Amino acid sequence: MGSLTMAGITDPGMVRDHNEDCYLISPRKGLAILADGMGGHLAGEVASSLAVNVISRYLTDNLARARKLRRNGDDISAEARTILKAVELANGTIFETSRSRREFSGMGTTVVVAAFRASKLYVAHVGDSRLYRLRDGTLTRLTEDHSMVQELLRQGLITPEEARTSNTRNLVTRALGVDATVRPDVQEYSVLAGDVYLLCSDGLNDVLTDSDIQRMLIDHGGNLEEVIQKMVMVVNAKGGPDNVSVVAIRADKPAAPRVKKTRRRTRA
Repeated sequence: MGSLTMAGITDPGMVRDHNEDCYLISPRKGLAILADGMGGHLAGEVASSLAVNVISRYLTDNLARARKLRRNGDDISAEARTILKAVELANGTIFETSRSRREFSGMGTTVVVAAFRASKLYVAHVGDSRLYRLRDGTLTRLTEDHSMVQELLRQGLITPEEARTSNTRNLVTRALGVDATVRPDVQEYSVLAGDVYLLCSDGLNDVLTDSDIQRMLIDHGGNLEEVIQKMVMVVNAKGGPDNVSVVAIRADKPAAPRVKKTRRRTRA
C-alpha cells in the first residue's frame, strides 16, 4: 500500500450551541480517531477529548512494536489487541474522571478508531459513530451501530426506513465511560490502493443516507477536503440538528519506481 491522504472536519451544526465531537488525523502514523461525546454542559466535550487523547497516545507509543508480538490463543492479532487495550484505557480514564468530578458525572462518548499498518486496517468502535469504505464505486459500512435501533433492526422488529425516523435512533447501547468496563468491537481488513474510508458521527448519517454518502464520495472523492466540506454544508442546509464530524481517508497508490536508463557500451 502507498501513502495515506486524510482530511477532517467538525461543525456544531445549526441547533446545538456547542460542539461535543472531537477527531484526530495523522497520515504519517496511519491513524484516525473520531468521538461523539454526551453528557451535561461541557461534559461531552471532555469525554470525547479524553477518548481521542488517551487512544492516540497509547497507539503512538505501542502500535509500531505490536508486530513483534505473536497472536494469542483466540487468534487476535497483536495490532488488534493493542487497539483494544487503548480503547479500554480510554474507557477507564473517562469513567474515573466522571466519578471524581461532579460536573462531569454521567459523561460518555462514542468512538471509532482506524489504524493502518502496512496493507491492513484495524478498526475498533464503541457506540454509533461509523466507518465506511468506498471500493470500486461500492460503499460498505464496516461498523455496526451499538444502538437500540440496530438491535430492533437485527430482530426484524422495524424496517430500515422506520429506523431512520425512530425517536430512539440516538440511544446507544454501548459508550465509553458509562461503566467501569466496555466491550469494543475490533475488526481487521485488507486495504487496497484507491480505497476511500469515511469516519463520521451520527450527525452525518442521521441526515444523509448511505446512498447520499456513496454518491458524494464518487462525485467528489478526488478532493477529500472538498467532499467532507460539501457533506457538512448539505447536512446544515437540511437543518443541521446535531454536531457533525467527518474524516475521509484515501489509500493512495504507491509511486512508480524510477528506472535509471543506461546505455550499453559495445566494443568495436
